[in-house]
Amino acid sequence: MVDTSSSRPYHIVIFGASGFTGQFVVEEVARIVSEGPNGTLKWAVAGRSRQKLDKVLEQAAGALGKPELRTAVEVIVADVGEPDSLAAMCKQAVIVLNCVGPYRFWGEPVVKACVENSAHCIDICGEPQFLESMQLNYNSQAADKGVYIVGACGFDSIPADMGVLYTREQFKGTLTAVESFLTASTGPEGGSLNDGTWKSAIYGFADSGKLRSLRKKFGHKPLPVVGSKIKRRYRGLCQYAVPFMGADPSVVKRSQRFLLEEHQETPVQYGAYAGVGGVANIAKMLFAGMMFWFLVKFDFGRNLLIKFPEFFSFGFFSKDGPTRKQMECSSFQFAFYGEGYTEGQDPSQGRPNAKIRTLVQGPEAGYVATPIAMVQAAITILNEPTALPKKGGVYTPGAAFSRTTLVERLNKHGIQFSVI
Repeated sequence: MVDTSSSRPYHIVIFGASGFTGQFVVEEVARIVSEGPNGTLKWAVAGRSRQKLDKVLEQAAGALGKPELRTAVEVIVADVGEPDSLAAMCKQAVIVLNCVGPYRFWGEPVVKACVENSAHCIDICGEPQFLESMQLNYNSQAADKGVYIVGACGFDSIPADMGVLYTREQFKGTLTAVESFLTASTGPEGGSLNDGTWKSAIYGFADSGKLRSLRKKFGHKPLPVVGSKIKRRYRGLCQYAVPFMGADPSVVKRSQRFLLEEHQETPVQYGAYAGVGGVANIAKMLFAGMMFWFLVKFDFGRNLLIKFPEFFSFGFFSKDGPTRKQMECSSFQFAFYGEGYTEGQDPSQGRPNAKIRTLVQGPEAGYVATPIAMVQAAITILNEPTALPKKGGVYTPGAAFSRTTLVERLNKHGIQFSVI
């Protein structure tokens, strides 16, 4: 059970608050304090440098016109390399929002400290290897302690995971397959992502063999396929599309497995794609992709990729990340195309006979939508403890929040779910 009583000084502690994404999570928490339990939210910021944390609070105070943030928000000094400092931080929090990545290097000590000190933990990780190894190594301990560890609660992978569940909820019958097509738009100033995400991708692709051996340790049987088996495609939404290389397919599959095992719900097959526009963009992507695949296999190549993110990603990633102006003009859209069987039809007989199309759309993905999703996930845990899974554990967003009002909360904050 989630204890939101006064036994701990803070409902939320933002760890890594002075990092590039952390600073925007701070601003989002400051905006929604009235949504905490009984209309209030007690929160603090944490990280290695008190000076940097003070600076982030100063910046948030200016950006939001809330001068009280400079003095009203507590600062906790904690470092992933110092377990005692992490334990002291976790003892003070109902939920830790962990913004310190790449998670493959810095994530496990935080999960361990949260489990041992009975704090729930939410992260915005898009690294399947980390997410799945935490499930393998900490799920039973978290269950024993009644602790909820919920990974991938940013743009990776709340829009996709909750989007599949929303599509199933809206479908009248048995939904059997969904394909999503992601498109992102920028304004006249363009856009980019901070190179932290780029580094995570580099290490993830370099280690893809380890992910395969990790998955074997679970001993899972393949999920049953209901309806027609979905095939890979390369065109959608009036433009060319490529298979989406992020965490979404792995996260959605884990959610579908949980819902089958815990609630006997028919698993939905999922295919994820990203729209890449016209032929010129495809040529660019092929060139960048071949360079990336070649270089990521060698130490010297990885060092080059890390040193020159803008060059190797055609400006998509940069050390500085986007400006606020670029963020204001950017947005994303997921279009979900689902198929299944109408009520009364037997899914084991014949081909699917009904379709559905839904949208999840929202503001700039990395630093506007991600903080909204992360913070609303925390608010949902605080306000709807009885709607969470019966016991603690390491969960995906879909597994943790399938019975909650998270989608409605996101709708109110600019991440919109709708049926077309």
